[in-house]
Amino acid sequence: MADLKSMKGVSEKDRKLIAEAEDLLGPEPESMGFVKNLFWGRFRADMVMPYPAGNPEEVARCDQLVAELEDYLKNEHPSVQIDQEQEIPRWVIDRLFKMGVLGMTIPKEFGGGGFGITSYNRALETIGKYCGSTAVMVSAHQSIGCKALMLFGTDEQKKLWLPRLASDQLSAFCLSEPNVGCDAGGQETTCELSEDGEHYILNGEKKWATSGALAGLFTVMSKQKMADGKTKVTALVCTPDMDGIDIFQKNRSKCGIRGTWQARIRFTNVKVPKFNLMHKEGRGLNVALTCLNYGRCTLSAGMLGGAKRAMDQAIKWGQTRYQFGDPLAEKELVRQRIANMAALTYASDAVLYMTTAMLDRGDQDIMVETAVCKVFCSEMGWRVVNDAMQIMGGEGYMTENEIERIFRDSRINLIVEGSNDLMWSFVFAYGGKQLGEWMLGVREAPLGKKLSMLPQILPLAAEVFLGIRKSAPKITGVHESLRGPAERLGRMISEFTYQFKQASKRYDAAIVNRQVVQTRLALVAIQLHAWSCTLSKLDRDVKANGSNGGEEFARDKAAAMHFFDLSELEIQKQFRDLYYHADDTMFAAADAAIAFSETQPASDFIIPERTPTDLRGKGRTPERSAVKQFPGVSREASPTE
Repeated sequence: MADLKSMKGVSEKDRKLIAEAEDLLGPEPESMGFVKNLFWGRFRADMVMPYPAGNPEEVARCDQLVAELEDYLKNEHPSVQIDQEQEIPRWVIDRLFKMGVLGMTIPKEFGGGGFGITSYNRALETIGKYCGSTAVMVSAHQSIGCKALMLFGTDEQKKLWLPRLASDQLSAFCLSEPNVGCDAGGQETTCELSEDGEHYILNGEKKWATSGALAGLFTVMSKQKMADGKTKVTALVCTPDMDGIDIFQKNRSKCGIRGTWQARIRFTNVKVPKFNLMHKEGRGLNVALTCLNYGRCTLSAGMLGGAKRAMDQAIKWGQTRYQFGDPLAEKELVRQRIANMAALTYASDAVLYMTTAMLDRGDQDIMVETAVCKVFCSEMGWRVVNDAMQIMGGEGYMTENEIERIFRDSRINLIVEGSNDLMWSFVFAYGGKQLGEWMLGVREAPLGKKLSMLPQILPLAAEVFLGIRKSAPKITGVHESLRGPAERLGRMISEFTYQFKQASKRYDAAIVNRQVVQTRLALVAIQLHAWSCTLSKLDRDVKANGSNGGEEFARDKAAAMHFFDLSELEIQKQFRDLYYHADDTMFAAADAAIAFSETQPASDFIIPERTPTDLRGKGRTPERSAVKQFPGVSREASPTE
C-alpha cells in the first residue's frame, strides 16, 4: 500500500504532520471498522445488524439502578442550586458513590459495579436529563479519570487505587494545557527519569482538569525524551499530596455546566515514583486516545438525555400554549420542529447505543465510530435543544424553566472531547486513509504491476474516469416495510465512495489542506452511519412490535422514517456543495476580515496566554473579579479522609 506522505505536491510541513498523526494513532487495525468500509462502498451488515441487545442479567441490574437514580434525580437532586452556586455539594457525590453510579464500570473485585459501557451510558443519559454538570462530573471520573487505570494499570496499581475510586474518591485526567487543546501531541509538560532511576521528575502546567481540585488521583500526560532521541508522551499517575503540586485555580466560571470545577494545576519538580507509570514510557497518547473513545460516548449520552428532556417539555408546551386561538402544536412550523426533534433523538439514541455495544464487544477498529458518535449526538442534540427553546419562546429563555439550563449546558458538547470541526477532518482523513493509500498505490504502480492489477484497476478507472458508479451494496434481512430505506441507503453508500474518489482525483495533494471539502465528505459518512444505526434499531423495533406497538412505537417509527428523509436531503446537499459552493468568495472574505483585524490594537482584545506570536502579554486582561473561587479542602488529604 502506498504512503500518503509520498504524494507529489504534499509540503514538507504536511508530510511531518501526517507522520506525527500516524505515530499518534498507531498502526491500522487488521480489520476495518464499519465507517471505514462505507468509504469503500461496503455495508458490513454483521457489524450493525441485528441491533445489539445486552446481557439480560446485566440489563435487569441496570434497570434497577437507573430506576433508583431517576427517582433520586427527580425528587432530591439540587440541579438549580448546583447551577446557581457553581458547585456540586459533597453530599451529592457521596450519594452517587453510595448508589454505585460513580463506580459502575469498575470491576466488582475492586468494589465497583462491573457494568459494561452500554449500562454506564444509560445512567449518564438519565443524569443528563436532569443535570448537565453532574453528568460531566460522573463522566470525567469514570470515562477518562480512572479509565486509564482500568485499561492500562498493572494489577498492583489497580489493587492500590481502584477500591477508593469505586467508593469515595474522584479522579481527574490532565491532558489539556494553556497551549494544548485539540493538539494532544503538543504537550509542554515534561518528565524525565531521575538519576537513580526511581522517580520521574515532572514539570509543567495543566488546564481544564475537570474535578482536579476535588480529585484524589490524576492521570497526567507529559513529554519524555526517549532512548532513541525522539520525544514522546508518557502518562503518569499523581496524587495531590505530592510535593510540588499546586492547584492554583480551582474553578473557572462558565456559560454552562457551571457546577463542574475545572482546575489549573502546576507541577514543579514533582517526584513521581516509577511505580506510577501508566502503561509504558512513550505510550501516553495511546492511553489518552483510548480513554477518549469512552468519554465521547458518555458525552453523547448526557447530551441525549438533555435533548430528550427538552423535546418532551417543548412538545407539552406546544400542546398547551395557545396563540391566535390555537395551540402552537397545530402551527406548521412548530410541527416541523417537533418532527425534527423526534427524528434526531431517535437517530442519536440509535448511534449512541450501537457505539457502546461495539465497545462492549471489543471491536478492534472503533476510533472513527466513537468520533462519529460524539459529533452526531452533540450536533443533533444541540439542534433539538435549540428547537425546544424556539417553541417555548421567551419562557424558554427564563432561568426558572429548565430549558434555559439545558441550552447552556449543551453548547460545550460541540467543543470538548475533540472539537467537532477537528473531528470532521479526522473522520475524513482516518476513515478514508486506507482507501486513499490504495488508490495512490494503483496510480503510482509500475506498468508491469498495473497489468497484474487489472481486475482491481478497471472498476476504479470506470468510476474515476467514466463516472460509472459501482453497484450499490445489498442490505438484506430487514423487515419488509423497511426495504425502501434499506435500498436508498445502499444507493447513497455507492454514491459516497464515488464522490470520495472523484474529490481525491480533482484535488489530489491539495485535499490534505482543504478542510471544507473534507468536511462535506465527512458529513456524508456521518449521516450514512447514523442511517445504518437507525435502520438497524427500527428493524429491531418493528420486528418486536409488529402493528401493535402502541403510541410510543408509532412515534418512534414515524420519527425514524422522517430521519431517513432528512438524512438523504443532507447527504444530497453535501454532494451538491462539492461542485456548487461559495468557497472562492469565502477565502476572499476571510482574507479581508483577517487583514482588517491586523490593523486593530491587541490591547482591545483577549489574546491566548501562550500565543507564539509577538502579541503575547499585549492583550486585554479578562475580568475575573466576579468569578467565585472556593477555598475547598486542604490538599494535605483527600476530601474523604
